[in-house]
Amino acid sequence: MHRPAMDVLPILRRSLAVALALSLTACPNRSTRPPAGGDTGEDVPTGDPFPKRPSVEAKKDAAADAALAQTVQTARAEPDKKKAAEAFLAVRKAYPATTAGQDALYQAGVLFFESKDFVNARKSFNELLFENPLHPRADDAKHKLAVAAMEVGAYRDAYQTLSSLADRAEGAEKAQLQAEAARAAEGAGLYGQALTLAVEEAGRAQGPEAQAAAVARVESLVEGRADFVDIARVAEGLSPSNPAWPVITFKLARVYYHLRDWTRLEETLNRFLAQAPNHAFAPQARELLARATRRVEAKPRTVGVLLPMTGRYQPIGEAVLRGIQLGLEGSNIELVVKDTQGDVNKTGQAMEQLAFDEGAIAVLGPLLADDSKRAALVAEELQIPLLTMSRQEGITDMGPYVFRNMLTNSAQATAIADYAMNVKGYKRFALLYPNIPYGVELADTFWDEVTSRGGAIRGAERYSHDQTTFTNEAKKLVGRYYLEDRGDYVGGVRDIQGENLDAYRRRKALEKVKAGVEPIVDFDAIFMPDDWRRVSLVAPALAVEDIVTNACDPRDLERIRKTTGKKELKTVTLFGANQWSSPKGRSGLPELVERGGKFVTCSVYVDGFFVDSQRPATRRFVQQYREEYKQETGRDPGLLEAIGYDSARMLRQLIDAKQGAPRTRGEMRDALANLKDFDGATGRTSFNEKREAVKQLFLLSIDSKGITEINVEKEKAAAARGGSGS
Repeated sequence: MHRPAMDVLPILRRSLAVALALSLTACPNRSTRPPAGGDTGEDVPTGDPFPKRPSVEAKKDAAADAALAQTVQTARAEPDKKKAAEAFLAVRKAYPATTAGQDALYQAGVLFFESKDFVNARKSFNELLFENPLHPRADDAKHKLAVAAMEVGAYRDAYQTLSSLADRAEGAEKAQLQAEAARAAEGAGLYGQALTLAVEEAGRAQGPEAQAAAVARVESLVEGRADFVDIARVAEGLSPSNPAWPVITFKLARVYYHLRDWTRLEETLNRFLAQAPNHAFAPQARELLARATRRVEAKPRTVGVLLPMTGRYQPIGEAVLRGIQLGLEGSNIELVVKDTQGDVNKTGQAMEQLAFDEGAIAVLGPLLADDSKRAALVAEELQIPLLTMSRQEGITDMGPYVFRNMLTNSAQATAIADYAMNVKGYKRFALLYPNIPYGVELADTFWDEVTSRGGAIRGAERYSHDQTTFTNEAKKLVGRYYLEDRGDYVGGVRDIQGENLDAYRRRKALEKVKAGVEPIVDFDAIFMPDDWRRVSLVAPALAVEDIVTNACDPRDLERIRKTTGKKELKTVTLFGANQWSSPKGRSGLPELVERGGKFVTCSVYVDGFFVDSQRPATRRFVQQYREEYKQETGRDPGLLEAIGYDSARMLRQLIDAKQGAPRTRGEMRDALANLKDFDGATGRTSFNEKREAVKQLFLLSIDSKGITEINVEKEKAAAARGGSGS
């Protein structure tokens, strides 16, 4: 159904407020009023700026009249108009409150104007008009004043005066004043007013050349100058007979395209093509109309992919694509891959191409945070399901068409906290983390998870991202750094001071007291979200401070007791996140185990994928990947390949469904939202109400033989029985 034209402007304003988060309808200043064309939202002074009545009561004076007459004669013979103007100003100065003095002021202004001394011309005309706005030559003075103002760059003043004069003029004079006012408005940046006047000028223009010049001025204003609301306001009620109508109407259509107002876009383009089928913009209008129509024409078996296939991030893009291609192997699903190059602008363009030109029913990717934000915005605008693989927290908050299947920091922190507290029964924790976004975000989220579950953080130490020694951080965790705060240390020092010892013996005694300060290990576990290389350096530093992390076997604990001579030893578990995963070293063991040795055994970390998992779906994926790519890549799959594989398999499962396979993007969105217990390489996956993938992550324990996946359900059952599990 066609909407009335009067609906356009208010609806456009509402669309702009939502789509652009901009206020384009600011309240006008109380001292101003909008021009006759309507409210533009700009504080533009209009109307006559001069007083309505004379401020000086000028009187006739015979001597003044005689002096003026004499000056007129002298001025005619003076070739230098500036000198002639000065002569008139002398009369004005001698007879200020007379009609002759005002006439002399006008004459001085005219002569300054003609000599192109626009500064003094403005000064003379302003003085005259503020003194006597009813002067017989007031309108001419105002016109010349406005032109002079334009010449010196005072465009707003010029526009104010010219628009006031044009309101009262008629015929050719009115047309001239409006044309000058349009130029003044444009110079002042008042593009809405300039556009209104330029369109009116185009409607009055006679002859092809004049019309072409007027339309060219309109076109220059609508391209990057006049704002959306100004264009919509001018378009309201504009007759198709106006030569500027096609320019205004096609620009309005492009506005609707950027606002994704498809109904009004189609209405505007159809109206344009009906009225101006042979206009120079007609081919673009037809293409835009076809593009808008194609937005809802999804191909049920076409899937788009957005990945960085060249540039700095090419390796990770290729890894994900291998997984996607493996997941779709053997199907007749058409895969359309777009290279984002890690560029947000290219990502946005590629997303539009997949929606408009390729007809993709859904899109996989992107990976990078900024790319994913842009893709998510476009996905919402075009209502095309996006299954992103970004770690960016909150990405699905962009709207109901945005889904995510990727390991996030919050998911890792939650998984570790749940296992440590609900399975192992730990309540007190310490944090040791790098001062980088990854470490800080994981540490903060873990802290929140622990406290929300009734646990406590007993200590937290942050270190530089490139640090290689961690003695001080370890001492601080167990209270051995700030010894002056330890009563046992202070007491020992006091005892030594009371003894009569030489310097050497005193130093040795102090060293013994310091070494005898027992560590305060008031936590059950340490969460360390960092790279595996740094973990292998930190773990030995903790052992130096008697933080025992490698005694999960009772026999190991007994051996440590005998070695240290300490019967009361508290063991602590090290927990980590996915960056603990390391490649295999020369021995065939993960490098974390090779470098960290006994100090990292008994530790537990979380990941989104484990290549040696015994989960059936994971084993199938790993075997399939090795058969397809091991010879090409020389390595096993990782998280990126597995996430790509699972994401592609999810869409494949929905597209190949024997009943209820989605035929539209809306149906695909609903099908994804209702996906439950998809059995994939990264775990059994469902999407929650926020369209985040929910799955059981891989909890991995370290021993001398390597990495082993923890059977969480078995351990929970054992914990419930009061026993132990593995």
